[in-house]
Amino acid sequence: MLDFFTIFSKGGIVLWCFQGTSQIFTPSINSLIKSVILQERTGNNSFNHEALTLKYKLDNEFELVFVVAYQKILQLSYVDKFLTDIQLEFRNKYKDDLRQGKICSNYSFDHDFQRILREREAESKKEAQTAKTMRTFEQSQKSKKTVASMIENKKEEKAAKGKENKPIKTNSQVKEPEKNNSTTASVLTSNGELDEETIRKNREKLFAKIVKPKVESKPSPEATTNKKKVKVAAKSSNAKITTKDMAALDFSRKNGADMDSTQNQEIADEKLMSSEEFACVGQMRGGLRDIEPESDSDDDVQEEEIINTKTTDKRSGSTKKTRAGGMFSMFRNLVGSKTLTKEDMQSVLEKMKDHIIAKNVAADIAQKLCDSVATKLEGKVLGTFSSVTSTVKNTLNESCVQILSPRRRVDILRDAMEAKQHNRPYNIVFCGVNGVGKSTNLAKICFWLVENGFRVLIAACDTFRAGAVEQLRTHTRKLNVLHPAEKHNGQQMVQLYEKGYGKDAAGIAMEAIRYAQDTHIDIVLIDTAGRMQDNEPLMKALAKLINVNNPDLVLFVGEALVGNEAVDQLTKFNQALADNSNMTNPRLIDGIILTKFDTIDDKVGAAISMTYTTGQPIVFVGTGQTYTDLRNLNAKAVVHALLRA
Repeated sequence: MLDFFTIFSKGGIVLWCFQGTSQIFTPSINSLIKSVILQERTGNNSFNHEALTLKYKLDNEFELVFVVAYQKILQLSYVDKFLTDIQLEFRNKYKDDLRQGKICSNYSFDHDFQRILREREAESKKEAQTAKTMRTFEQSQKSKKTVASMIENKKEEKAAKGKENKPIKTNSQVKEPEKNNSTTASVLTSNGELDEETIRKNREKLFAKIVKPKVESKPSPEATTNKKKVKVAAKSSNAKITTKDMAALDFSRKNGADMDSTQNQEIADEKLMSSEEFACVGQMRGGLRDIEPESDSDDDVQEEEIINTKTTDKRSGSTKKTRAGGMFSMFRNLVGSKTLTKEDMQSVLEKMKDHIIAKNVAADIAQKLCDSVATKLEGKVLGTFSSVTSTVKNTLNESCVQILSPRRRVDILRDAMEAKQHNRPYNIVFCGVNGVGKSTNLAKICFWLVENGFRVLIAACDTFRAGAVEQLRTHTRKLNVLHPAEKHNGQQMVQLYEKGYGKDAAGIAMEAIRYAQDTHIDIVLIDTAGRMQDNEPLMKALAKLINVNNPDLVLFVGEALVGNEAVDQLTKFNQALADNSNMTNPRLIDGIILTKFDTIDDKVGAAISMTYTTGQPIVFVGTGQTYTDLRNLNAKAVVHALLRA
C-alpha cells in the first residue's frame, strides 16, 4: 500500500530509498522540503501534495529525515507507528556509522523494511477485524473530574463578573461618614427604635439631599456667538439665480486666487506644501532602507534595576540569599549531555508561547511555531553548559527569522525596468480591508518610483468610498509639485486615471492599463476599494479585477495592529481569489504591505502571523505619514523585538 519511502540527511544526501510504483516522487519530496522543512512548519507531521499524502519524522540527533508517501484516498492507521519503528531500527543498526559521519556508505535496509512493514500491516488487519469494545467509565475523561468541578454556580459567576467590572474606589472617592449620623443613631427608645425627633431630623436631611436649589446658568458669550445658523429655504431649479447666489456658491475663488486655472492651482499647492516635504525630494533614490533595530537600552536599564535591587537586598540584611542565588543561578536548567524530550521543553515552550501571543502573534500560529520547535529539538543532545531555555529561545529565533526571510525576493525596480524594455507597463494591485492605509501607502510607493525615474499612472478603482478619488487627486497634485515636469524633460511624472464613482472597477483598471500602454507610462498602480473578508459580492469583484487584468503583482495591505484577525483576513482573501478564478493556477496574494508599524512599539507579531499564513514576503513597511516613511523589513530586528522580554 505504500508508494514510496526514503531516508535522507538534512544536507540532501539520500541514504536509502524504497519505491513501490513507477511514479516519479521527486516533485513531492522537493515540495515537502521547500514548503515545510525549510519554512519551519514541522509541527504537523503530515503534508499533502497533489494525490499523495506524505508523512515525515525528523531525527535531530543524526540530522535525518524519514518520509513515507501513499495515496491520499487511503486511510492507513499504522503509518505513524511504522515511521517510528523504522526510525528506531535504522538508528540502532547503523548508529556507529552515523556517529562517525559515514553517510555515503552502503545501507542494506530492504529486508528489515519489509519485515517491519508486514508486521504493521498484520497488526492493522487484526485490529480492524476485532470488534471495538466500549470504554469503561474509569477509562473515560469524565471519571477524572470531581463532582464539585461539574457543578455550575451561576450566582457566584455573576458576582465575580460584577466585581471585575466594578471600578475600584480611590480614597478621594470614598465619602467620610457624617458626624450627625452617630448622634442621631444613638438616640433610641426603650424598645430599641429611634424616637420621633430623630426620625424627623433624618427625613429633613433626606429631603434636603433630594431637592437641590436650581442654579440659573447664564449663557456664555461663546455659546451666543456659536448659535446654529437658520436654515435657508431651498430654491427650485426653475428659480432665477442672482449674482449674489453665484458668489455664495463659488467656493473656488478665495483669497483672491483663481483656482480654475492650472497655474494658480499649482501655486496654491506649493503654498500648502511645507519645507520638510520639499526636503524629502532625492532621499529615496535606489533601494529602500531597512527598519532600524531598536537599541538595547531597555535591556541595560533592566539589568541596572536588577543590580540595584541586589544592592538594596544586601543593605537590608539579605546578603546570604543573594550570594547563594547568584552562585547557583548559573547552574539552573543545565543539562549535561542529555537528550532533549518534549517533557523537558514543555514548560519553556508554554512560557514562550504566552510571550509571543502577548506580542500580537495569532494564538494558533504561536502554537504551530512551538510545535515546530519541539519537533526540531526532540532527540537533540545538548552540550554540558547548554540550558533548555537558551536552546529553545535560540531555535525559536532561528525559526522566526527563517519565516520572515522571503522564499523569493520581490524586486519591483528590476521587474519594472524589465517590463519597460518590453514596451509594456508594470501593473500593481493594492487590496485589503477598510481603513488600513491603501491609498496613503500607494502614494508613498508612487513617490519612491518617481524618485527612481519611473512615470506612474494611478488608477482610481475605488468607486465605492466617498472621497477616494479626491484623495488620490490630492496626492497626484502634491507629487507633481515635488517632481515638476520641468525637471523631467517636460514629462508629467504622475497622472491620475479616474472615471468617477459607481463604475465597474475591473473595466477602469483595463482602460488605465491600455492608456498607459498607449502613452508609454512605465508603472500602473491600481487602487481598489476596502472590503471586509466576509463580503462576498465585493470579494467577487476583486477576483474579477485580478482575473481580467492579470497584474504583475498583487499586494495585500494590512495593519500591524491586528493579531488573530490577520490570519482570518489573509486566509479568506486568498480563498476568495482562488474560488472565483477560472484558471487552473489562480492568482493569489504575492506580497504584503505592513502599515502603521510605528504605532506598535515591540508588538510585532502581526508580521509573523501574516507571513506564516501566506508564505509570501512582506514587501514594504509603513512607518509614518510622510512620503519617505517607507521601509524594507529587517527580519532580525523584528524577531529581536518579538523575543525581547
